[in-house]
Amino acid sequence: MVASQETVPVAATAPTTTMTTDAAPAAKPKRQKKPLPKQIHYPFWFGGSASSMAACVTHPLDLVKVRLQLRSGDAPKSMIGTFGYVVRNEGLLGLYSGLSASLLRQMTYSTVRFGVYEDLKQRYGPRDGKPSLPLLIGLSTFSGFLGGVSGNAADVTNVRMQQDRALPEAQRRHYRHGLDGMFRMLRHEGAASWFRGVLPNSVRAALMNASQLASYDTIKTALIQHTPMGDTTTTHFAASLMAGFVATTVCSPVDVIKSRVMSASGKGQSVVALLRDITAQEGVRWMFKGWVPSFLRLGPQTICTFLFLEAHRSTYRRLMGIPDS
Repeated sequence: MVASQETVPVAATAPTTTMTTDAAPAAKPKRQKKPLPKQIHYPFWFGGSASSMAACVTHPLDLVKVRLQLRSGDAPKSMIGTFGYVVRNEGLLGLYSGLSASLLRQMTYSTVRFGVYEDLKQRYGPRDGKPSLPLLIGLSTFSGFLGGVSGNAADVTNVRMQQDRALPEAQRRHYRHGLDGMFRMLRHEGAASWFRGVLPNSVRAALMNASQLASYDTIKTALIQHTPMGDTTTTHFAASLMAGFVATTVCSPVDVIKSRVMSASGKGQSVVALLRDITAQEGVRWMFKGWVPSFLRLGPQTICTFLFLEAHRSTYRRLMGIPDS
């Protein structure tokens, strides 16, 4: 028994010593890089769905903004006054004039701008998941321009339906809903009516996407990395609020031009002529006409859109069994 106990240690140590000498690198293996997290491919339609939900919340603010940008005569000049005027003359439901066209717009414009942006970000972004701000701006500008073109017809209908009740009875169009407005435009004004104001609208959409999506992603990443807030609803709220402020300021001049061009019937005037006329009549202040109602609309809309979008993503990860980390 004693010999057996002694032999086992000797036999056990001899090979160990030999292997340590012959295979020294195995004792200190090279440090391997941590595998990069696999990117999650969310459904393409998430952006359009989240934006449509946000539109249901913020549509009254969008209507007031359009009315202020297109006001004439002795119409109210303030946001509160316009709200009161609409409720008194059209009832509470008047605040939702053109909602069907607004939803149609989000299902085209926002689906494309969000979907293309996320797809391009995954295709051309760095593998570590941290694309640079210039790259985000470039990708979001391109996807926003495409979204503006795809949603232009619904956008024209949306502006007209929101403005309709503010016009004299003889000039009203009485579109029943968004699709009715689009097809009546096609019959009475031709296919070109679907692309009325497409250039300023697409430029605005490109600016909106670049200032909204790129700033949201950048601010959200900075808050997660440099504050103890983490990837939480509070972080999403703060990032979307700041993104809304940036987007409103960048897009305000183009937004005013877009509303005026789209509200016109017939051939209308060129964008250059419109710029010349409104600058002569109103000075440079026209560039930020309706900024406050624009921010009071776009701020909540941006917040609601990204909160709904993050909720979509969280639900998708939970359903697919993907950990939040």
